[in-house]
Amino acid sequence: MIRQADATAHAPSIIGVRHHSPACARLVAARIRAVRPAYVLIEGPADFNLRLDELALPHRLPIAIYSYLSDGENQHGSWSPFAEHSPEWQALWVGRALDAQVRFIDLPAWHDAFSETLNRYADIDGADQEARAHAYLDGLAEALGTEGRDALWDQLFEDHADLDLLESSLTQYFAHLRNDDPGSIGNAAREAMMAQWIGWAMAQGHGPVLVVCGGYHAPALARLWPAAHAGYRPGDPEPATPAPGGATPIDVRHGSFLVPYTFKRLDAFSGYASGMPSPTYYDWVWQHGLEGAGRQLLQRVLERLRAKKLPASTADLMAVHLRAHGLAMLRGHRTPLRSDWLDALAGTLVADALDVPLPWTYRGPIRAGTDPVLVQTMDVLAGDGAGALAPGTPQPPLVASFLAELAAAGLPLQRQPVDVELDLHTPEDRRRSQVLHRIALLDLPGFVRKSGPGWALAGQSSECWTISQPFAQTAALIEAGAWGATLLDAARARLEDRLRSAGRQIDALTRLLDRAAFAGLPGLSTAVLAELQAAVAEEARFEPLGTAVGTLFMLLRHGHMLGMADAPVLRVVIEAGVDRALWLLEPPAAVPAGQVDEHIAALVALRQIALDVISSRREEAGSVLSIDVPRMLAVFERKAASVASAPLSRGGALGAVIGLRAHDGEAAAPLAALALNVLDSLTPAQLGDAVSGLLALARDALLHETHFVAGLDARIQRLADDEFVSALPALRAAFGWLPTRERGDLASQVLGLHDATHLSRHDLTARHGAWAAEDVAAHRLAEQQALAALAAWGIAFAPGAPA
Repeated sequence: MIRQADATAHAPSIIGVRHHSPACARLVAARIRAVRPAYVLIEGPADFNLRLDELALPHRLPIAIYSYLSDGENQHGSWSPFAEHSPEWQALWVGRALDAQVRFIDLPAWHDAFSETLNRYADIDGADQEARAHAYLDGLAEALGTEGRDALWDQLFEDHADLDLLESSLTQYFAHLRNDDPGSIGNAAREAMMAQWIGWAMAQGHGPVLVVCGGYHAPALARLWPAAHAGYRPGDPEPATPAPGGATPIDVRHGSFLVPYTFKRLDAFSGYASGMPSPTYYDWVWQHGLEGAGRQLLQRVLERLRAKKLPASTADLMAVHLRAHGLAMLRGHRTPLRSDWLDALAGTLVADALDVPLPWTYRGPIRAGTDPVLVQTMDVLAGDGAGALAPGTPQPPLVASFLAELAAAGLPLQRQPVDVELDLHTPEDRRRSQVLHRIALLDLPGFVRKSGPGWALAGQSSECWTISQPFAQTAALIEAGAWGATLLDAARARLEDRLRSAGRQIDALTRLLDRAAFAGLPGLSTAVLAELQAAVAEEARFEPLGTAVGTLFMLLRHGHMLGMADAPVLRVVIEAGVDRALWLLEPPAAVPAGQVDEHIAALVALRQIALDVISSRREEAGSVLSIDVPRMLAVFERKAASVASAPLSRGGALGAVIGLRAHDGEAAAPLAALALNVLDSLTPAQLGDAVSGLLALARDALLHETHFVAGLDARIQRLADDEFVSALPALRAAFGWLPTRERGDLASQVLGLHDATHLSRHDLTARHGAWAAEDVAAHRLAEQQALAALAAWGIAFAPGAPA
């Protein structure tokens, strides 16, 4: 405890603590009873002071204050957790019991000072500050011969029975820990706020002031409060809580609510900043003392090991007990501490050599390779304890909206999982699906989509969800209240946040917009629409952008059942995407073999959008996309004429030109001539790829035109044998774009050109034998070349003789 002089009205009592330490909790409770202060000031969110009575309700601990801020662009949440053995909790309860004025004095958790902090009770904020503290702690641990900072803390403080000695030890410890470190910018802002509260309380002259704060802050507050005190007079109002920033007040959502917490979650924070580890063990220490906690540890761990079929005999129990007490005596502990029990368990029950450190000698997730006995032991000490809020505890509006939406949709919510089968063709089930997808956007536990269409416009009409009400759902739902007051608003805000997080990844943006379709969220904020436009404008790849635009265009024109038809967000992305895709298409570039289908699909999407715009303008429809079709046509024409471009891309662009001109009423014969002129300019090696692109985009306009079919057949006939063999794989791939019936119609035309109408079209389209046509052609060419070589040497076969 840090004092300026005695604990009088002229100096505050500042008790620096380690969060969730039973020893610190005992000290705080005892000092409040001894000093009987007029004010008990606690490190905690000052914006919650008007609602401190909520903490006095009969909750089951652990619980936490969840604070959030959302301003349309940024979302931040932070927790202030409490267990019964937390010093802050004891300060609240004992202070209230003695009629002290209890106040939280720290900045709200949505303040910029907490922008990178998930846990308020993280004393050391910043890498530099933590590195300095760790250097001190490591040196102290080495000097005392302890392994791990948590074992060091237990040896120094949890083993103390004398509160006066504990108090002085803590004061010295935290003074060395902080030293002259000014702290991070965030900590400086928090300490300035806490010093204002101390100065104000001291100025009131109502009696002693006792402060409970993280030990890292205590030395700084002892230095800062006198200057703050000079600015206050008796009767002055309490220090004002800073208001959140934002463009306009309506843009900012902020608040704090109580949420149920778990010991597992409390144990998940890592590093010194987390407070104490193994919360269940230290809860036993608080309830039963160190000796009682040791008995609980031994009993619960042995029960768990036996349940898991791990070694845990009665003889092992006796050996662990004996070894723990021996280690405690050797280390100078009054009674076995946590590290003594854990070292005894490892030494008795783990027979194999260890490849990783013992898990209690470091903080953070347990490392791979840890012995199963030790994994189970640490899990027991973390515990399964779960808090519960008292009935009547205020909750964010989203909770009521969530329950009302489920009830209106007829969706069950119970502890045991229930499968829900949906028929997406019915309005009722489509509505249920939208509710479930909105919940899924909020990542609420208890809602798992087992099956359903991969894309919103996929042909699958059934969907299956598993719904339950796990314990974690309540806390997650309260925390999700930061996103909005209703399920619709919260899901939309969460979607917008994910769209921002996706950055410039067009694939991720498309997937998220498809999720918007599933959830029935067609409208997004103007700011998000602008960001989407910017993201599309920076895409550097034609293929993923083109296919994404095609997917979104289908939603725009055929998403009526999903509520996405003519959605503004889709129009924005499509219009920006088409503009960017045209820029990416025009420069000469190769098309990798793995992206052939994607490249063609992108060209098809652009052509389809152009056709839609032409048709909409003819029909004077009200929802015409703002796209410059003449510019699109000009880009396609230049691409088709670009000799440096990939043949596939040239053929596809040519097909788009022909398709658009045919749609505009141009005669088929000139279009066929245009296509043949381009094909005639290509080398045999380029022919197949160009035909692939051409047929993929213009088969409707060309394959029924006899002049084109005859010209293409003549072009292929002019190929030399070796040219034909090299061009055949790409040509076969080109005709593979055709549906079965159209391939058959083309075969009939080819048979007619060669006076072979007596044959069936099946003779040309069917697979003959086990060999691919490319292999057959290659072997025939090799055979012809071999016969030619033999003839040159004067060797010939008689007519009809086998070769």
